[in-house]
Amino acid sequence: MSMKVVQLTSDYEMKPFDCGDTELNGFLLNEAKAFSKNRLANTFLICDGDVIIGYFSLFNDKISKQEVSKAVWRKIKKLFPHSKHFGSYPAVKIGRFAIALQYRNCGMGRKMMVVLQYRLKKEISSSTFRFLTVDAYLEAIPFYERNGFKRLDPEEIAGNTRTMFFDMMQLDF
Repeated sequence: MSMKVVQLTSDYEMKPFDCGDTELNGFLLNEAKAFSKNRLANTFLICDGDVIIGYFSLFNDKISKQEVSKAVWRKIKKLFPHSKHFGSYPAVKIGRFAIALQYRNCGMGRKMMVVLQYRLKKEISSSTFRFLTVDAYLEAIPFYERNGFKRLDPEEIAGNTRTMFFDMMQLDF
């Protein structure tokens, strides 16, 4: 298998994709191009030839003092020297992250996460950020934890997602 990363564009001829989640399938097949056109999110496809293995969408985010408990904010601030204590810190959010059913449970999710992190750290340099965030579905939390993400607010209990973050300074490539 030869994986390649393709940024979704308005003229990309969409191939079939099924990750088993109608919301994630629907976003890729019906909404991702409009999100890109309106400069809301960029979507990247992981392909093997013409086959879409998976995809992820990225958009700008932040971690701010108003959105977390005081205890969590103290932990975030400890990552920075005192002179760099601000009211918020820049982040990139993983808006969508999906793998086709036939590529699950074979390490493809980890490979896609490495590709995503590498692209953000090495290839995109017009802007910078410290954190990678995601609103993880409850069933996806173990995947993100295995990939170094932490719960932003361990007290968060409402809804069917949990906000998680990854400190990009952890990467050594």
